[in-house]
Amino acid sequence: MSSHRTFAAMPSRRAQAGLSLIELMVSLTLGLLVLSGVLTAFFNTSAARNEVERTSRQIENGRYAVELISTDLRLAGFFGEFNAGLGAAPAALPADACSLTVTDWNAWLPLHVSGYDGAGFTSPNCTLANLKPGSDVLVVRRARTCAAGVAGCQAATAGMPYIQTSTCASEVASHRLGLEGATTFDLKKKDCTTPAEKRQYLTRIYYLSTDNGDGAIVPTLMRLELFGAGWIAVPLVEGIEQFNIEYGIDTNGDGAPDVYAANPSDYPKGACAGPCPVNNWTNVVTARFHVLARNLDPSPGYTDGKTYELGRDEDGNIVTVTPGGSYRRHVYSALVRIANASGRKETP
Repeated sequence: MSSHRTFAAMPSRRAQAGLSLIELMVSLTLGLLVLSGVLTAFFNTSAARNEVERTSRQIENGRYAVELISTDLRLAGFFGEFNAGLGAAPAALPADACSLTVTDWNAWLPLHVSGYDGAGFTSPNCTLANLKPGSDVLVVRRARTCAAGVAGCQAATAGMPYIQTSTCASEVASHRLGLEGATTFDLKKKDCTTPAEKRQYLTRIYYLSTDNGDGAIVPTLMRLELFGAGWIAVPLVEGIEQFNIEYGIDTNGDGAPDVYAANPSDYPKGACAGPCPVNNWTNVVTARFHVLARNLDPSPGYTDGKTYELGRDEDGNIVTVTPGGSYRRHVYSALVRIANASGRKETP
């Protein structure tokens, strides 16, 4: 008997063929469409991120500018233990806010703030470099909150201005104000033995410049600072385009503002003469101000057609600006109580 083996048929191999031209073109087209979508999403996301960064920086700059000015205004008229409100007011407003004469500094102690509404600032002793036309100028006078050489505060430096207040009942002089090394600071504390503390005397002038101090044409909040026998300009915040301030004047002596004026030197307008300007400024107890901040870089495809309001001018008209261009902007405002000036007038 014979046996037979049965073998399964082996599957035949089909010949491998390449992609057709049509299949290749379809594949490339689909790939390009996907890549185009990815690139578009990437560019849109990148543009949105850049815009967010520009706007975030503008918000930060605007708030920082408001905080800097607000802090100085709150402390205006602070001279340690010395009450400038008890002294005689000057006979007239400063002819030169940048005077380097100690006699003038003493006379102006009751003028905790003063300002110039849009124009009128001149001085042979200092320059508001590239002052932006039409912007306000604010002058703040005060002392440092820490005493020289105490609790981490910088020690007294030769040539810098300081104020020292006596709390000794037997001393005739109430205070000394002058330059370290040129003025005898010999006043005493309450025990009439311990030397009284000295605080650095500060005069700060806020203004807007059309450049940032390094030559770049960027509107910038600047501060001119009294530095011994001269002045130095300090760039503070870039992108600040406008600055407008109104002063709250206490007309009845209760420490609260009764009227707001953009120019206390001439309020009521056209009828402020003699002691009126000095009285107005010494009775300033609050301030409200507005700053217009813009992005540092333009936004592609954007046109700013808005009109911004920044308080009122000395005629009582609303101050408006329509700057245009491709920069995004925002107005930041603050109302500040000048604690030292208002607190001295309050009735318990």
